[in-house]
Amino acid sequence: MTPRTNETTSGGTTGETPGSIPSAEPSPAAQDTPARPTETPRRGRRLAQRAGIAVLLAVAVTGGAVAVDAARDKAPVTAVAVSAAVDPGALASGDPDAAIAALQAHLKAQPRDSDGWATLGLAYVEQARTKGDPARYPQAQAALKRSLTLSPHSDQALAGQAALAAARHDFKGALTKADRALTQNPYSERALSSRIDALVELGRYDEASRAADTADARKPGVPVFTRYAYVRELRGDVPAARRVLEQALGAATSKGDIAYVAAQLGQLAWNQGDYKSALTYYARALAADENYLPALEGRARAQAASGDRAGALKGMETVVSRYPLPAPLVELGELYEARGATGDRERAHEQYALVEAWIRIARANGVDADLDTALAAADHGDKKAALHAARAEWSRRHTVHTADALAWALHVNGHDREALPYARRATATGYRNALFRYHRGMIELATGHRSDGRASLKSALKLNPGFSPLGAATARKALEDTK
Repeated sequence: MTPRTNETTSGGTTGETPGSIPSAEPSPAAQDTPARPTETPRRGRRLAQRAGIAVLLAVAVTGGAVAVDAARDKAPVTAVAVSAAVDPGALASGDPDAAIAALQAHLKAQPRDSDGWATLGLAYVEQARTKGDPARYPQAQAALKRSLTLSPHSDQALAGQAALAAARHDFKGALTKADRALTQNPYSERALSSRIDALVELGRYDEASRAADTADARKPGVPVFTRYAYVRELRGDVPAARRVLEQALGAATSKGDIAYVAAQLGQLAWNQGDYKSALTYYARALAADENYLPALEGRARAQAASGDRAGALKGMETVVSRYPLPAPLVELGELYEARGATGDRERAHEQYALVEAWIRIARANGVDADLDTALAAADHGDKKAALHAARAEWSRRHTVHTADALAWALHVNGHDREALPYARRATATGYRNALFRYHRGMIELATGHRSDGRASLKSALKLNPGFSPLGAATARKALEDTK
């Protein structure tokens, strides 16, 4: 998990010989025929843009070769001391591409460097997170496997496997691997962080809170602070979450850490409907890293909620042209629908079709994408597929996010009475999320709980009046219709 992102995956998230990436069937977008001469220039440009996004998606499947030819080395397996060139601190530079290039060069010269392979694996996981490229996960797996072949008890490689498992949404595996790493090194920051992530994403919030306390006592720092804050936010303690994140931002020195923590503060402010503060934090994140995806996406959402629809559309179009992930694709589609101009519905459906393409790519690279499927398909795709995916995800883990997804998938399929307990469970921890309250309100109305439904919808709009380009409007109409 990355707080507040991997659950939507944003993102973001989790084989396979070096240089060999599983393929996926081509996306619908990739099968578009060229524009005919009779089509308008605007239509042609849209097709070209859509084709460009399809190319990005294809690159994610066939993504560049892992520069690990040395892994085929047949020499005796002997671990050597790590070089300063592969100091894990290089990953905090905010430029995983540069770190990876340096690691690749180093490992070609010293192919038996166990710590170097572990660091490369972690760098691939970080690159996948920041670039939204699931093709990096098989590459990470290959590098981490090589590290453990050289040094079977490497806590760094075991912690890397935990981070990779979490990114692929294999949270039970992440917990097991984090515990193994901590057996070797109880002070491993990566393993401590991944253990919190796994417990949160399994819905074991009491244990996650204790794990955050332990991590804070053993290895205080930005990675632990941000997770500590998220656990507090899930319990509804927003002041504590904000206080810890501000502390983390004050302690951050690298551009990558500053961008990450500032974007977390922006998301926290957004969840409370404080768009001015959200935009300020996102600006700070982008000042540190102008290409940081969560900040670009968050800024566009805050702009839309603040009434700057033109800025939001431009910003979200930029996001999906670089990183066509499910959450921004759906957001862009809904922004088009909310605008309601000629051709906007067609533009919206193009974005929703690309979500399906990304999901196929993610699955081809070992990522459990059921939550992404459930969230996107419930409103903008195959409703039965959404329910199937939501049930599958719920069978693996019971979190507020999976409870909300299952509740909404049941609702859109007409199973409102079954949906209501899940909707109530999603809002039971105190987590202040307007979308969850909106879903609960609509389900309460559908089950005849008129007073409760109106209260939930009012609460959602009071907390975050611009929580969704389409959902907020639907909530207001439902309130008007039930006066």
